[in-house]
Amino acid sequence: MRQLTRLFSLFIIAHLVGCATPTILTKSEAYPKMYQQDTNSIIVVPAINRSTAADAPELYSTTIAQPLAEAGYYVMPIPMIEMMLAVEGVVDGEQLKGVEPAKFKTMFGADAVLFVTINQWDTNYYVTGGNVTVGADFELISTSTNESLWNYKNVVVINTSGNSGNLLADIISTAISTAITDYVPIARQVNYSVVTTLPVGKYHSRHSLDGQDKVVNETLASKNTVN
Repeated sequence: MRQLTRLFSLFIIAHLVGCATPTILTKSEAYPKMYQQDTNSIIVVPAINRSTAADAPELYSTTIAQPLAEAGYYVMPIPMIEMMLAVEGVVDGEQLKGVEPAKFKTMFGADAVLFVTINQWDTNYYVTGGNVTVGADFELISTSTNESLWNYKNVVVINTSGNSGNLLADIISTAISTAITDYVPIARQVNYSVVTTLPVGKYHSRHSLDGQDKVVNETLASKNTVN
């Protein structure tokens, strides 16, 4: 009886922990270094692809510049950067992880370099349903101090399941809708949801005024950035 009671108590504790309300931080609490350094220009290097989709980095690169620009940053032209790096044999951000960030300052004049890691870019199809998933981690590193200024992650899942109640019709509907779902709009959703946590740059009207915005879900921060 005691063993049963103990197991029940452990189950309740685990359930409560799993359902705990996430801690929401302000931007200045989560990313104080963004407010201590002048970060005006960003270079986005080729994405690190850890998904099973070979074309994910190329498709993803078309979606990241706009939300960063709208957040008040000058984004180095991504196609030009990719072309210059490709000439040097660099086609994957993983190849640049060991490069001193100061070199990006010297070569391109960028204040920070953004690394994006694509963890999921997947179509999942099963008998009674399906979905399309895009998930990525972001890390912004200062080219002056080599410090991580901002990092976050998110996953967007689009349900492509049929729901007519007719099993055969739903299987066909799910297969078709899953196959034709475009990843690019989903990647845009990931970008916008993540970039809302980034302190805005000097080209934004709220520059230096958004520090108290409580938008950072601590559990989605990819690294501990709180001092």
